Amino acid sequence: MQHLDLQVIDQALQWVADEHEVWFCTVLSTYGSAPRAPGALLVARADGAHVGSLSGGCVEEEFLASLAQGELQAPAQIVRYGETDDDRRRLRLPCGGILQVLVEHHRPTPTWHSHLRTLQATLLGQQRLLRRVELTSGAADLLPDHGGEQTCLKGEQVDIRIGPALRLLLAGVSPVAQACASFARALGCEVIACDPREEMQGTLIEGIEVQPVLPSVFIASGACHEATAVVALTHDPRIDDLALMEAVRTPAFYIGAMGSRQTSAKRAERLQRVGGLDKKQIERIHMPIGLDLGSKTPAEIALSVMADVLRVYRGKTREAL
Repeated sequence: MQHLDLQVIDQALQWVADEHEVWFCTVLSTYGSAPRAPGALLVARADGAHVGSLSGGCVEEEFLASLAQGELQAPAQIVRYGETDDDRRRLRLPCGGILQVLVEHHRPTPTWHSHLRTLQATLLGQQRLLRRVELTSGAADLLPDHGGEQTCLKGEQVDIRIGPALRLLLAGVSPVAQACASFARALGCEVIACDPREEMQGTLIEGIEVQPVLPSVFIASGACHEATAVVALTHDPRIDDLALMEAVRTPAFYIGAMGSRQTSAKRAERLQRVGGLDKKQIERIHMPIGLDLGSKTPAEIALSVMADVLRVYRGKTREAL
């Protein structure tokens, strides 16, 4: 999930509390080139107010036009965009893209409010859930998640995996970390930065205040879930090494540290000798961090870092690039 999707849930909760009926949309599948991945969310009111994204603009316009015409009144239905030549010309979907979108129409009931509260807690929490929607009735249930595709359509039933919003945890502040934060926000990530150094107190990164604590302490408090990437980019072992020692004990999907191959080899030896990490834990750490793009400047290094984070998150091997 993206941090933008958490904003969708937050807005839906507010509108339901204000007694608004809402249309809750989920991208189920994409074919060809599409700006938003399966699982992406959008919520809208009948007057056209909306939060979230389905395609980056063109599909949203079509969807909102349908609402304005009084369409999409079914409790749950699947709407396909870009299937015909006329659709592709009108919607300007790139490279002939096709989207399938689940559109749910909900009135402000206590049941729907409770459902949204659980979705909010899931995106903020540690565990994934399976959201199951019945197309015939619009009934939605939340069940334990046992893995599988992000979305799955089986007859008149839609399964959607819901999990914590993608989180980037910056272990220490540096020019590269600041550039990573900018890229991460553009990608829809939640960004958290920790740095206890006095000169970093009150520092803002992408409008977010730096947490004045050791990253290792913050990580040990339970800050890492399975959609968390921990990146150590300061070259200060007092910050980087301690953060790595804690991060490998969490379900974080990506852990990386900046440094040359020689520096990384020395760090691995140090983590084993001082931190007591075993071979399997050390192998979880991407060091040197990032893709080998020949990066030199902070922005270039940050680009290589975030590209590698996204590669691992999407399940791509380096050989597949």
